Amino acid sequence: MSALLRHRLFWPGVVLAGLLLLNVLMTRNFLAIEIKDGHLYGSLVDIARFGAPLILVALGMTLVIATGGIDLSVGSVVAIAGALACLRIGDLNDQNSVGGVLAAVGISLGLAVLLGGWNGFLVAGAGIQPIIATLILMVAGRGLAQLISDGQIITINSGPYKLIGGGYWLTLPFGIIVVLVVLALTAFLTRRLALGLLIEAVGGNAEASRLSGIRARGLLVTVYAFCGLCAGIAGLMISSNVSSADGNNAGLWIELDAILAVVIGGTSLAGGRFSLGGTVLGALIIQTLTTTIYSIGVPPETTLLFKALVVTVVCLLQSPAFRAKVFHRRRRPSASSTASEGKVKVPA
Repeated sequence: MSALLRHRLFWPGVVLAGLLLLNVLMTRNFLAIEIKDGHLYGSLVDIARFGAPLILVALGMTLVIATGGIDLSVGSVVAIAGALACLRIGDLNDQNSVGGVLAAVGISLGLAVLLGGWNGFLVAGAGIQPIIATLILMVAGRGLAQLISDGQIITINSGPYKLIGGGYWLTLPFGIIVVLVVLALTAFLTRRLALGLLIEAVGGNAEASRLSGIRARGLLVTVYAFCGLCAGIAGLMISSNVSSADGNNAGLWIELDAILAVVIGGTSLAGGRFSLGGTVLGALIIQTLTTTIYSIGVPPETTLLFKALVVTVVCLLQSPAFRAKVFHRRRRPSASSTASEGKVKVPA
């Protein structure tokens, strides 16, 4: 039982179960899932569908944080990818052209990868601190998104593009399928191959990994490029779901939610070991929390405060030091101390 309590995913799992239970009590048939017109519908499906962009961004952020870095620019990359894709599709003579939509998606994702790689170059090649390097793109990228959209909301009407974030395939929302594919590929590359160990080695001790022959610079550029790719896919999902692109508000503050999801999932901000499953669980907690806020009628002006309080509780429950103080746990005496206490002092 004690081993279960110490598991990194136990307390996040408890919090997620508690949020779901609260929704069950507040909303009738919250757990019900039904099929309408060949599509799955239900509150749980909506949580996974609306949480798909956050899960993608958090997956990329997980690998970046595992290297001991941070990426504050993912929200701007989300806005850039969505704006560029909608701009290209809006210029098409036939917005339902599959080839034209695929070309727009490819260009947007290519730019997202380049932006992520640029962050990696600043960190690994120029030696700039990750928080500063990505802060540059966070500010400039939002301006670039506004420049692409000309400060306006770009509206499109494209069936193939709508599929990415708002369509269904095999009864499931297409966004969930994309998340599952990206998660499976990421897990395979990092857990079945040596890539995960290399990332953890660089995050645990960059100098020692360099001396052992690991090419840390190329690895860092690759990881930041992957984070940019995940943010780009999330940007396509968000814009396609509403058939429009808003360079000013799309992906706003999603980087903070992604960092919270990674931390809730048990990955340390200091770098080293990471947990993809924990990140997915953390992202689902944040999305379920958002749903819960709307369900119980929390006033909009206090939404962020309520969200911050819940996340603080989760982080405190994960802290061994906090749990030791709250539950008054005492360290078991070691064998040597027990033996010394058992000795009878003989007066001289």
